[in-house]
Amino acid sequence: MPDSAMWMNASHEAGPVLPVVPEDVHGTRRVVLFGPPGSGKTTAAAALGRRLGPPVLRLAPRPQDARVPCAGLLELALALPALPAARELAAALDEAAGRPGFPDGAGRALRLRRQTAALLRDAPPMTLVVDNAQWLDPASAAVLSWALRLTPDLPVIAAERTPRPQTGGHWCGEDTRAVRIPPLTTSQAAALLSPYRLAPREVTCIHARSGGNPALALALADASRPLPDRDGEGESALPPTARRLVGEWLDEVPARVQELLTLAALDDRPDLELLGRLAGPAAEVLLAQAEAAGLLDAGQPDGTVRFTASAIGTELVARLPGHARRLLHARLAEASRDSVRRDRHTALAADAADPRSALHAARAAVRARQRGDHALAAELSLLAAQRTPHDDGDLFTERALAAVRDAAHYGDLPRGRAAARLVLGHDTTPDQRVDALVALIDASGQYLHGADELFADALHAAAGRPDLTARLLIRKSIWANVNEGDPQRACDLAGRATALAESAGDMTTTAMALTMQARLQRILGHPDAETTLSRALSLPHTASTPANGTPQHLAARHALFDDRPEEARTALLPLLVEAERAGDAEATVDILRSLAEAELRAGRCARALDHAHRAQALTDKTSLSPAPACYTSALVEGAARRTDLALVHARRGVDTARQEDNKVFLSRNLFALGHLLLATGRPKEALEALEEVRDLEGFQQVRDPSVLRWHPELAETLVVLGHLGKAQSLLDDARRTAIDLGRHTVLPPLERTQALLDAARGDYDTAARRLTDAADHLRPLPLERGRTLLALSHTERRGRRRASARIAAQSAADLFTAHQAHPWAESAAHTLRRLEAVPAGSDTRPPLTSAEQRCAELAASGASNRDIATTLTVSVKTVEATLTRVYRKLGLHSRFQLAHAGPVNRTV
Repeated sequence: MPDSAMWMNASHEAGPVLPVVPEDVHGTRRVVLFGPPGSGKTTAAAALGRRLGPPVLRLAPRPQDARVPCAGLLELALALPALPAARELAAALDEAAGRPGFPDGAGRALRLRRQTAALLRDAPPMTLVVDNAQWLDPASAAVLSWALRLTPDLPVIAAERTPRPQTGGHWCGEDTRAVRIPPLTTSQAAALLSPYRLAPREVTCIHARSGGNPALALALADASRPLPDRDGEGESALPPTARRLVGEWLDEVPARVQELLTLAALDDRPDLELLGRLAGPAAEVLLAQAEAAGLLDAGQPDGTVRFTASAIGTELVARLPGHARRLLHARLAEASRDSVRRDRHTALAADAADPRSALHAARAAVRARQRGDHALAAELSLLAAQRTPHDDGDLFTERALAAVRDAAHYGDLPRGRAAARLVLGHDTTPDQRVDALVALIDASGQYLHGADELFADALHAAAGRPDLTARLLIRKSIWANVNEGDPQRACDLAGRATALAESAGDMTTTAMALTMQARLQRILGHPDAETTLSRALSLPHTASTPANGTPQHLAARHALFDDRPEEARTALLPLLVEAERAGDAEATVDILRSLAEAELRAGRCARALDHAHRAQALTDKTSLSPAPACYTSALVEGAARRTDLALVHARRGVDTARQEDNKVFLSRNLFALGHLLLATGRPKEALEALEEVRDLEGFQQVRDPSVLRWHPELAETLVVLGHLGKAQSLLDDARRTAIDLGRHTVLPPLERTQALLDAARGDYDTAARRLTDAADHLRPLPLERGRTLLALSHTERRGRRRASARIAAQSAADLFTAHQAHPWAESAAHTLRRLEAVPAGSDTRPPLTSAEQRCAELAASGASNRDIATTLTVSVKTVEATLTRVYRKLGLHSRFQLAHAGPVNRTV
C-alpha cells in the first residue's frame, strides 16, 4: 500500500483533510516532500501536483525496484506510450538490459540520458510526481538528474521516506526545496477521525499517541477493540497495524539508536544530560539520527527530549520482557541525578511484590507534589497504592486516596478511576469513600459515565452526615446545570447544600455551596445573587477549595460580566498562582480562560492570546473537556489573530459539547461560531448558530443578558438578512430585561445594533447619533468601541457623509491596530480603502433603483442568481447584469463584500 493510502481513503469519507504544505512552495518548480511512514507524503504530493496546474504523471517505485537498474526509467517510458521518444527509450532499455555491465559504459549511459531528456522535452505539459522516491534505483536517479537539468521548466515533486534530503545533490536539481510534512493538528486529527464518532477525549488521546501522523492515528482509531484505558499503568500495547507502522518508523534507525530510545521511553521526562550519561560520547550522534528520522524532538528549551508520537515509546517498552525492563530501570536509577525520578526507577526496577518499592514510590510522590510536578505525582502515588499490601489497611487507604486526589488535580482520568477502585474495593470509612467518589467526579468532568449510579453510591455512603451530603449536592448542582441544562434545579440543590453545610458547621463547604448558588442566581436573573456572593466572600477561604470554585473567582467573573476587566484581572492573577501551585489542572484552565477574556475586553490582545494558548495546551495535555478552552480560543483568536483558526476552535468546541451533552458550553461555542460567521460575511450560517443559542438559553432559563451576549449578535444578523421586525422585537426584549436587572453595560452593544436597524430603515441621522453615543460609553472597552466606530463609518457612508465615514473608519483602524486586533484592523483598513477609492471631488455615487436594491438584498442574504431570478421573475442574465451595476455603484467587487457591507440601501 502506498504511503498514506489509508489516510487518503479515510479523508475521502471524512472530508478534505490534507497535510499543510507551506504556501511559498507553490511557486517552486522542484520540491522534495519527506517524512516518516504514514505522514501523508503521497496525499501532499498529489495535492501539490494538482495545484501546480498541468496534469500529473505519477511514478511509484516499489522496494524491489531499488535493486533493478533503470526500473524507474522504464516506468517513465511506459507511462507515456504514445510518444515516439518514450518508445525509443523503452527499446533502448530492452536492448541494453541483456548486455554485460548494464547500464554502465559511457556510450550507453549517454544515450539513455539523451533519450530521457528528449522524452521529457517532447512530453505534453505535466507535473512529474515520484512517490516513494527512496526506492528509485540509483541508475534512474542519475539519468533523471542529468535530464532534468535540460528541462528546468518541468515541475517535479518527489515524496520520499528519508531523513532530511541533501537538496544540493538531489536528483531533482540544484534548486530543489525540501519540505518536511508537518503533523496534523488536534483539530485536523478530529476531522480525519470524524467517521469513527469518537469522544473528544479519545481523539485527544489518539492525537497524542500518533503525534499527528495520519496513518498511525487511523490505525489506532481502527483497532478492533475499543480505545484502551491506561488504567494507571501507562499506555497499553499498540494494535497490530499501529505496531507495524511504528516498526517501519523504527527500522529507519540502527539498533543502538533504538536502545537509547528505549531508555528514553522508560523515563517520564528524559533529558539530554541523562541520556548522555547512559550512552556516553555516542549519545549526541545517536540522538541526531533519531531526530533526523523524525522519531524524537531534542530541541526542547528545558533540555528534555520527547517522542514525536508517544506510541513510539509505547512500542519500544512493549517489546521488552519484564526482567529486561526492570534491568533498564535499574540503569536509569543509577544514572539519574534527580532524587524523585531515581526513586521512581528504583520502585519500577523492583519486583511488584516488594513492599519497599511502594515506599520508594510514595516518598517520591510526596516530593513530586511539593515541587509542583503533578503529573509525576499522580503516577507515583498510584504506583505506591498498587504496591502496598492490602492487609496494611490504613496505609493502603491513605495511599489510594492520595492517588485519587493527585489524579483528580491533574485531570488524569484513567489513574483517577484506577485509584478510586482501590478505595471503593477496600473496607473504608464513609468519609474515605465520599472523598474518593468526590475526587473521581471532579476528575471525570464531562466524561462521567453512569453519573446517577455514582451519585447514588456516594449519597448512600454519606447518609446521616450533612457535611458529606452537602459536598455531594454541590457536585449534583454542577451536573444539573451543565448536563441537564436545568439551572433552577441546580440552584435548589446548591441551596440545600448550603443549609446542610451550615448545620454541620462546615464553613468551607458552606462557602462553596453559596458560591454555586450565587452563580446560578446570576444566570437566572435572581435579585439576591450579589447578596449570596457577599455571604460567600465573608467566609474564610481555605486551601482545600479549588481556586475556580472560590467566591473570589465568581466575583471576578461577575466583574467581567459587568465590563470591569481591570478589576477582574486583579482578582484572577493570585488565583492563577494558587491553582498552579496546587496542580489543579481544571482550575488552572478556568482561571486562564477568565484572564484571557479579561485581557481581551481590556484590549490587550497579545496577553489574551498567551492565556488562551496556555489554557488550550493544558487542556489538550490532560483529560479535561476541550469545549471550554475551545470557546475561549475561538473568541480570542477571532479578535486578535486569525478568523480561520478561530472557526476551527469554535466548531471543535460545538462538536465536543454536543458529544458530551454539555449544554452550557454548547451555547458558548455556538455563540462564538455565530459571531465569527457574521464577522466573516456568512450571515445565513451565523443565523443558524445564533438561533440555536437563543433556543438553548431559553431552555436553560438563562435570563441575565450580560452572561453571554448573544442578543446584539443575533439582532445584527437578522438586520443583515432583512428580518427587521424580528430584530426589533429581540432588541426590545433584551433592552427591557437589561434595564429590569440593572445590567446597563449590555445597553451600548444593543444600541449599536439598533443603529444598524435604523440605518436599514433609512434613518441615517438617528443611527449616527446612536453609534456616536454608544462609542462614547464603550471607551473602557477598546475592541467594542472599535466595532461601533466601524459601524458608524458604514452608516455615514450610506448617509452620503464620506468625510465623516473616513474619520470613523480611521479611528477604528487606529484602535484595532494599537490593540493588535489584527482581523478587525484588516476589516477597518478594507473599509478605508473603499472610501478612498472614490474619485477626487466626488462624495456620492448614483442611487440604486428599486429593482437593483431588491436584487442586492437577495444577493446579500445568500440567494443564488437562479433563486433571485425566480423570486423577481426575471432571467438569470438580467440578475447578473443588475448585480454588476450594483457592485459598480456601491464600489464593491463580490457577493462577500456585499454581504459584509451590511444592509443594502437605495443610496450609498
